[in-house]
Amino acid sequence: MFGRIPLRLALALALVATVSIRAQAPVNVRLATLAPDNSPWTGALRSMGTAWEKATERRVRLTVYAGTIPSESSAIARMAVDGLQAATLMVAGLSEIDEAFNIFGVPFFFESDAELAHVQQKLTPLIRERLQAKKYHLINWGNAGWVQLFSKKPIKNLADLKASKLFTAEGDDRVVQWYKSYGFNPVPLAFNDIPAQLKLRTGMIDAAPSPPQGALLLQFFRDAPYMLQVRVAPLIGATVIADKAWNAISPEDRAKMVDAAQAMENKLMGAAPKIDADDIAAMKSRGLTITDLDPKAAAEFHATAEQMIKSMRGGMVPADVFDMALAERDAFRKSKGK
Repeated sequence: MFGRIPLRLALALALVATVSIRAQAPVNVRLATLAPDNSPWTGALRSMGTAWEKATERRVRLTVYAGTIPSESSAIARMAVDGLQAATLMVAGLSEIDEAFNIFGVPFFFESDAELAHVQQKLTPLIRERLQAKKYHLINWGNAGWVQLFSKKPIKNLADLKASKLFTAEGDDRVVQWYKSYGFNPVPLAFNDIPAQLKLRTGMIDAAPSPPQGALLLQFFRDAPYMLQVRVAPLIGATVIADKAWNAISPEDRAKMVDAAQAMENKLMGAAPKIDADDIAAMKSRGLTITDLDPKAAAEFHATAEQMIKSMRGGMVPADVFDMALAERDAFRKSKGK
């Protein structure tokens, strides 16, 4: 008789948990992204939403608004007042929430996808903790490929680059001043403004760092037909969800969402190198000219980059985050005999 009590109790608890999950009011997560509607990232987000809906038996739904927000700053502002529940942001937007993300935008800090993946994995627990303190949750990472430099005229050396009117993401005046302090001429704009400005004969910019996918999807390589073959930095993104929406979802359903988000992350990270290569080949077939730095110019680029990297510590990148990333990057390189 007494031996049956634990079994009955377990069954009762299981029933209560099931009822609790089913009783949860449906949560419609409205997510915004600057990514164009026809991009691989938008398609991946919608596939993730389908997986969420299926796994949670329609208790969680995802509506993706692609390319409809004026800026990532506006998406963050709307999340603060519950106009949106989530956003997929690039480093410029993510750093408005927490400056730790700036480490992924440091020019020439990373050399390879494997190196990036290693550092990102090591930093993720710390970044999750920092985000949660600000009432956001990291859902997954994304990778839009390696930023290259597209320009109206060939850029052959550092002097050419400093003479150009260089696009930089709007939102943080410190980044603008940082570039200016090293002799560059940055022009802060929304990413979606690049095509219109490059099309003008006397536009605000004449050079734009971008991953190949961005240049192809927005077609601005036609007006900036030269690409400098340097990997400036990976264009890292992440999906974040506001605390209020996250807390409205049961822990069981959150776990299912995280599983689907991780599957999306793995797919995007794995596909990025091939997307880069395919997009460069497609643009070359339509007139894009690839330029390379000679050894002297390359050495000058990297010497300046090293100075710029060091200056970000404790300013635009929190010192503890910078030190951890640098230690993990160097450890990875040492393990590979570099």
